[in-house]
Amino acid sequence: MNTNIQPQDLSNTWAKVDQYLEQKLIKQDSTLENALDANEVAGLPSYDVSPLQGKLLNLLIRMRGAKRVLEIGTLGGYSAIWIARALPQDGNLTTLELDPRYAEVARNNLRHANVPDGQVQIRVGDARVQLTQLVEEGAEAFDFIFIDADKPSNPAYLEAALRLSKPGTVILADNVVRNGEVIDETSEDARVKGIREFFEKLQKEQKIESTALQTVGIKGYDGFMIGIVN
Repeated sequence: MNTNIQPQDLSNTWAKVDQYLEQKLIKQDSTLENALDANEVAGLPSYDVSPLQGKLLNLLIRMRGAKRVLEIGTLGGYSAIWIARALPQDGNLTTLELDPRYAEVARNNLRHANVPDGQVQIRVGDARVQLTQLVEEGAEAFDFIFIDADKPSNPAYLEAALRLSKPGTVILADNVVRNGEVIDETSEDARVKGIREFFEKLQKEQKIESTALQTVGIKGYDGFMIGIVN
């Protein structure tokens, strides 16, 4: 075995393994595939979770028995479909999207996925503003919160998520390794700096117990943080 292989040399293998696992574990789903196609046609960036990650998100929500879910970062609604499918009949998803055009694509994708009317609320505008409004409105605490938006704002999103949580709330944040750049303390990349501050807050925060895992696959080399509110 060649022990000198560097991670970048394995990216093709990661993608092939993802394809293998998808074939074995993810049923072919034209609705989800059409959502990704619609996002591409609309010119949305390809920031969606992978099918395997979407299924993980779905399973975690079902394991938690979550009825109220908050998603920070809607994009074209691909992950929102995975989330909605995990909810019980009386469950609901609130998802935040900055771009009105992206939100409209998401609405169409959710409609084509036959997500029940009223089960998903898409709030359009700056997520930090939307989160503040949710707090001011006295929104009921969420059972599960998925953070997957602009990384420089992750520290603010964490603070807001904790305010909108209760004991037992699960918080999941995606893209927290950044191809390993998270360990570069000299980085001037605002996304890396945001993630590093995010972890510094988690290190000091007593309200949540968390861990993080590195991930590889068709989305490259990254990772996620998962925690539970005390």
